[in-house]
Amino acid sequence: MNLKARKRLAILILVVGLPLYIVVAVTLVNWMDARWGRQPIWVELLVYIVLGVLWTLPFKRVFTGVGRGE
Repeated sequence: MNLKARKRLAILILVVGLPLYIVVAVTLVNWMDARWGRQPIWVELLVYIVLGVLWTLPFKRVFTGVGRGE
């Protein structure tokens, strides 16, 4: 994949995919609250950190080198 296509795909992922992923993450934490009751703040923070790292793993190849010039 050339650099121009990766840049466009990266923008699409950040503008469309990331907000959708945030909604999914918040929905998951709200589901956990409804299912098991309110978790301690450190558990919620840990869930958000894990989910925040997990969404980048499939797109690591797309984002590699996007900030560099041609």
